[in-house]
Amino acid sequence: MSDIEIAQQAVITDITTLAEKKLGLKPDKLESYGRYKAKVALDVLDDLSAQPDGKLILVTAISPTPAGEGKTTTTIGLSDALNRIGKKSIVCIREPAMGPCFGMKGGAAGGGYAQVIPMEDINLHFTGDLHAISAAHNLLSAMIDNHIHHGNTLDLDVRRITWGRVIDMNDRSLRDITVGLGGNSNGFPRQDGFDIVVASEVMAILCLSNSLSELKKKISNILIGYSRDGTARFAEDLDAHGAMAALLKDAIKPNLVQTLENNPAFVHGGPFANIAHGCNSVIATKMALKLSDYVVTEAGFGADLGAEKFINIKCRKSGLKPDMAIIVATVKALKYHGGVDAADLAKENIKALEKGMANLERHLDNLQQHFGLRCIVGINHFSQDTDDELMLIKNAVEALGAEAVIARHWANGGEGAEELAHRVVSMLDEDNDSFHYLYENNESLWEKITTVATKIYQAGEVVADKRVHDKLAAFSETHSHIPVCMAKTPYSFSSDPNQRGAVSNHTMTIRDVRLSRGAEFLVVFCGDIMTMPGLPKRPASERIDIDDDGVVSGLF
Repeated sequence: MSDIEIAQQAVITDITTLAEKKLGLKPDKLESYGRYKAKVALDVLDDLSAQPDGKLILVTAISPTPAGEGKTTTTIGLSDALNRIGKKSIVCIREPAMGPCFGMKGGAAGGGYAQVIPMEDINLHFTGDLHAISAAHNLLSAMIDNHIHHGNTLDLDVRRITWGRVIDMNDRSLRDITVGLGGNSNGFPRQDGFDIVVASEVMAILCLSNSLSELKKKISNILIGYSRDGTARFAEDLDAHGAMAALLKDAIKPNLVQTLENNPAFVHGGPFANIAHGCNSVIATKMALKLSDYVVTEAGFGADLGAEKFINIKCRKSGLKPDMAIIVATVKALKYHGGVDAADLAKENIKALEKGMANLERHLDNLQQHFGLRCIVGINHFSQDTDDELMLIKNAVEALGAEAVIARHWANGGEGAEELAHRVVSMLDEDNDSFHYLYENNESLWEKITTVATKIYQAGEVVADKRVHDKLAAFSETHSHIPVCMAKTPYSFSSDPNQRGAVSNHTMTIRDVRLSRGAEFLVVFCGDIMTMPGLPKRPASERIDIDDDGVVSGLF
């Protein structure tokens, strides 16, 4: 059966019943969106402030490939397995964006028998959070052009407006556009463009805020552009932050749903992982830590993009600390990194697998050496995997001083990940205080960039032109303390997506930098990276349909 068929046959529990039975949350702490979805009141965090935190387990992965690694599936499967062995666990993942859902990636609610449900709702509109973020972002865009039209008392330079527009759809034709055409009544013509909504700074702000008041303050600090004399202008200069926060008053509340095995799941926030920090919301994670003994969460793409930002941005700003990490790997993906074409990945190829192990080794070394994290490699099992291939991975990982566990959660749900769950619990029972950040706040922005590039990506040289260095110098006057957010291809340690494996001694070119002043990080653009994806030749939307009874098909 397909993922959506499995999800549609699931026995699903009323969300208010599940919340009270498994989390102790009374109905007055929930705002239900139908029978199976609910938002949780923010004051739950205050109510539980004296409660000790559970253990935080970060699920990350090797560099992604067309074959897929199953990181979200593993995150869900592990949480279900922890519940099966008698532990109280909550899974925390991001909300899917509809653009990638209709494009190349498809749905993002797990797969096989390790999913969060209702799957169709989560992938399509859900509780409207992404629409609210889009509306808040575009309200500020509209207010900028309206201000210019009505006299421009801030003397905004229309050539230096840095705030664009967003839409939750992959639409390459909107990347670069001209607005304000059609005469005086339509405003001043100027160049503009759209990003996908999950790349919006508003999304990043929502996911890094601890409260509604903090959200509003961060929004007020958004950089919108510069006046003609070079003075920076912000959202608060337009009095936009109050209305924007009002649009987000419900979106900031975590969404509670459930897994196929009727265990609680927070699905909240979805910043783009190769543009923003790629993690679910701080509020959802903190709430889950108060409500359970184990929280299993994920960070987008491979460990180089996802785990690095999870730690250096999300954890640094929130005070969170991962207690350990799971690195998801598959036989097929490792063979791909060993040079095998996508069409031949189902065939046994020991030589390619040995070569591809370099990618896993690099990610494992990064997490252990540069962040001090305890790690287990979770081998996400596929039916085509041979015993020799699986044993090669296990032996190679053991030779690196770690442990690899085969997990069959896609086929068997939580039961298939019980061995992994037992090993996680055993590891977390041992004391460990070696966690640390990659760099310090007081390092310069350029030092932070080069540290990430040389240590995590093993670049031999990091280069940028005078324009980039001038922008860094200007940002450093007031924002040298903020972390950096690398925006690059997720498919390689280099800026070239075609360089598989564990490339090193490459040159990393910093094409541009952009200050996310509200979210308080610096976006660093490496190579040819897009903030608005396009649809492939055969988009997933061509397969999605709905019948006369309202049953959706084609999601995966």
